[in-house]
Amino acid sequence: MEYRFLGNSGLKVSALSLGAWVTYGGQVGEEIAYACMTAAYEAGVNFFDNAEAYAGGNAETVMGNVIQKVGWKRSDLVISTKIFWGGAGPNDTGLSRKHILEGTQAALKRLQTDYVDLIFCHRPDKYTPIEETVRAMTHVINQGWAYYWGTSEWSALQIRQAYDIARREHLIPPTMEQPQYHMFHRERFEKEYARLYSDIGLGTTIWSPLASGLLTGKYNDGFP
Repeated sequence: MEYRFLGNSGLKVSALSLGAWVTYGGQVGEEIAYACMTAAYEAGVNFFDNAEAYAGGNAETVMGNVIQKVGWKRSDLVISTKIFWGGAGPNDTGLSRKHILEGTQAALKRLQTDYVDLIFCHRPDKYTPIEETVRAMTHVINQGWAYYWGTSEWSALQIRQAYDIARREHLIPPTMEQPQYHMFHRERFEKEYARLYSDIGLGTTIWSPLASGLLTGKYNDGFP
C-alpha cells in the first residue's frame, strides 16, 4: 500500500480508504462490515471514513464495534468523521459551536474512541459565520477530540476564507477538503481547488470515486 502525506501535514494516510456511507448500519450489518474492514486493513488500508449522518449514526456504531472486536492498535488507524447532519432538533444540524462540540462528543461515543484523526465540516453552513466554525474546530482540536479538521464540498472561496480567518485570529486552519471526485465529476477537484493546493497546501480525500457504484458496472442492466 502507498501512504501519502495529507496536504502539508505530517499525517500519512493510505492511498485507498474505506468509507461507511450507504452501507454500514444500513445495507450491511456488522458481520459484513467486519469482513470488509479486516480485508482492507490486511491490504494496508489505515484510513477509515465515517460521518454522524451515515445511517443516522449507526454507521459509526458499527465501525466502532468492529474496531473494538478486532483490537487494532489505535495509533495504526486514521479514523475520520464529519459533522453537519446530527438529528432533528433545531440545534442538531449545521456548524454552530454548539452542534460541532456536542456532535463531536456524540460521534466519539459511537465510535468508542477518545479522538478521531480527522474531522470534517460535512457541508458549508450559510447560517453560521465561518469564524464561529473555525473557532469551534480549533477548540475541538485543542481538546484532543480530533487532530486535524477540514471541509467537505466547500467552495474554494469558503475554504480560503476559513484559512485566512484562522491565520488572522491565530486559530487552526483547515488541513483538508473532501469533495466528490470521479470520471463524471472532476471540475471542482481538478480546477476550482487548484490554487489552494499550492497556495495553502490543501490536502484532499475524496468521496464516491465509483459514483456510488455506477462505475463498477453492476447497474449495466438497470437499477433494482
